[in-house]
Amino acid sequence: MLDAALKTQMQAYLGRITQPVELVASLDEGAKSRELEELLQEIAGMSDRVTYVRRDDDLRRPSFAINRAGTDIGVRFGGLPMGHEFTSFVLALLQVGGHPSKEAAETIAHIQALDGDFWFETFFSLSCQNCPDVVQALNLMSVLNPRIRHVAIDGALFQQEVEARGVLAVPAVFLNGEPFAQGRMTIEQILAKLDTGAEAREAEKLKHKGAFDVLVVGGGPAGAAAAIYAARKGIRTGIVAERFGGQVLDTMGIENFISVSHTEGPKLVAQLEQHVRDYGVDVMNLQTAVRLAPAAVPGGLGEVELANGAVLRARSIVLSTGARWRQMNVPGEAEYRNKGVAYCPHCDGPLFKGKRVAVIGGGNSGVEAAIDLAGIVAHVTLIEFDVKLRADAVLQNKLRSLPNVTIITSGQTTEVHGDGARVVGLSYQDRITGETKRVELEGIFVQIGLVPNTEWLKGAIELSPRGEIEVDARGQTSGIGIFAAGDATTVPYKQIVIAMGEGSKAALSAFDYLIRNEPVDLAAAA
Repeated sequence: MLDAALKTQMQAYLGRITQPVELVASLDEGAKSRELEELLQEIAGMSDRVTYVRRDDDLRRPSFAINRAGTDIGVRFGGLPMGHEFTSFVLALLQVGGHPSKEAAETIAHIQALDGDFWFETFFSLSCQNCPDVVQALNLMSVLNPRIRHVAIDGALFQQEVEARGVLAVPAVFLNGEPFAQGRMTIEQILAKLDTGAEAREAEKLKHKGAFDVLVVGGGPAGAAAAIYAARKGIRTGIVAERFGGQVLDTMGIENFISVSHTEGPKLVAQLEQHVRDYGVDVMNLQTAVRLAPAAVPGGLGEVELANGAVLRARSIVLSTGARWRQMNVPGEAEYRNKGVAYCPHCDGPLFKGKRVAVIGGGNSGVEAAIDLAGIVAHVTLIEFDVKLRADAVLQNKLRSLPNVTIITSGQTTEVHGDGARVVGLSYQDRITGETKRVELEGIFVQIGLVPNTEWLKGAIELSPRGEIEVDARGQTSGIGIFAAGDATTVPYKQIVIAMGEGSKAALSAFDYLIRNEPVDLAAAA
């Protein structure tokens, strides 16, 4: 089942196993069960520390457990862990087999100290680039703490279970049978939800940090580049981020990052974070900024207040807070988010196999989403506000060639309809005739652009009418010692490579500002 190159890699990985591992399968007579058995037998044949046995002791079939022989340590997969989840499978093999995790010692100790019995179930799709982070985090937690159990379930393979649970977006995590979380989560975020005292302890730690020379707010490509360029100057640099990686974490394929013909968002983010940490930058992840106070005079300290109450101070600040998916802001959208209203066709598309969906937006993102979904769902209705589609001609031609796609232009979505549990349709207004029409469907994928994450900056620095941070050619804002870069700014063309360049420039400008302005001791001056 695995090609020669992958077999060679797997044999090298399996050589790191130090404890005997059992692969225990529960199968039926279906094709997926045959594929799974072939995979597990092939893996077991590569190492004398791995054995395969079929027990059919689980009702969910095909599924299998990875157990450390003679112990209660193990994880379970419902389905065939290929696609994005193959890495999760390999890591689970290694960790159950005794290979140590690279997680920080503090995080490992936190997991081991959790008090309680936790039974996690995660529904994923093989095309979801957000799912592996959650699956891998919970797998590791179940290996480190015997009171934690985890099963990762391929939602596309277990459609009846997905329907019964009301899962319409992945990853979807259940704890002890009840909904726990949806969407990408890091192991730190999961721990924060389980341990309610963690946030207060983290806030207390942050309050005692000294002033930074450069504080970067935002952990996307612009923020990572800014942190690296600042740290290379030998000055005290910190980066505070709500989610390190930002939008790039949700990007499936990246094919325009110069010198790299193809990569994926999560892989690029992991490389960015490692590069940042290599320079000793103080990384403060999972922190939301809520207030900015620029320095009163050149050389003074600016302040960034966080949602947990901590205040960070710095001689210069680089804002790189990025942007988020723009919402339709119509009745029913918020109520049915993750219940049929979705924003990631790659992640959630497989959950709508054989169903009717709509794509809102006729730009490149919308048309690409409609093309992708047309190969999975029964029918796609694309609704564009403008009188014509705005996507590239080659994409439009491809879209129009598909037999299960309806294109509606001059349409303004006015309402999302649901039955209390999930989406059942939408209404739109024909902007030419004024007539309101209804489309019966089960899913809505919103692809109408981005909005900058700058609401918290209103009144502190100048913003454009679109809410973007006003910057000059050097990345300087209207605030003393405040610089900005990336998708949150007025710089056109929101691209990864441009954000990185702008982040680098903003950091260099901040350093130039520092060397031209001596620190001011306001307390002494008073």
